[in-house]
Amino acid sequence: MQRYFIIFSYDGAAYHGWQIQPNAPTVQQKLEEALATLLRVDIPLVGAGRTDSGVNAARMVAHADLPDGCDVAQLKYKLNRILPFDIAVSDIRAVRSGAHARFDAISRRYSYYVTTLKSPFARRYSCRVPADLDFEAMNRAASTLMEYTDFTSFSKLHTDVKTNNCKVVYAEWRRLNDSCWVFEIEADRFLRNMVRAIVGTLLLVGRHKMTIDEFRSVIEKRERCAAGDSAVAEALFLSNVVYPNDIYL
Repeated sequence: MQRYFIIFSYDGAAYHGWQIQPNAPTVQQKLEEALATLLRVDIPLVGAGRTDSGVNAARMVAHADLPDGCDVAQLKYKLNRILPFDIAVSDIRAVRSGAHARFDAISRRYSYYVTTLKSPFARRYSCRVPADLDFEAMNRAASTLMEYTDFTSFSKLHTDVKTNNCKVVYAEWRRLNDSCWVFEIEADRFLRNMVRAIVGTLLLVGRHKMTIDEFRSVIEKRERCAAGDSAVAEALFLSNVVYPNDIYL
């Protein structure tokens, strides 16, 4: 068996996240079913992380041990033939023995899209926000994220993680055009619901319902109830997962 990284994207609208659930469709389930159909053997997948229900991925990675001699170019082609329209495999790359899609990741980046215009087309992949949002204030607040490590205030309650510490290395709102903005955040790891909770709280800053000092206080309280509501899932994308270069063969 040879270990590979499978790199793919998906529209999360129809799925209850990445990770297999007992009574709900997930992206992992669909990919594992497709691999079993083509290779006639169960192939467990381990993803770079989990995404919440409804969240999208522009670039997700999972590792799998495939049979020796597997033609990965043909496998990629056939996977895209039988997978649902909302899941697409872009690459299958051989990696060193023991490489782990989750534990070997150096960083992950998420992108959250907002629009100030009502649009029947943008609504599926962005969140509509007031036109007078103060993005400058939101960026000043976002920059404070890099001064902290404990993000309990932005974590879903009662998760099974051992620590709520994360190292945020980038967090910024960037204008795409007259009506659309994207919030990009990169860290070594993320807590469940973390990005959507951060965005929801930053929107309060942008509406002048929370000061930057109050935003700091939210982080320092380490209480989920101190932060704002989670922003809607459909506007969030896992946009990249970074690995050391020597992981690939």
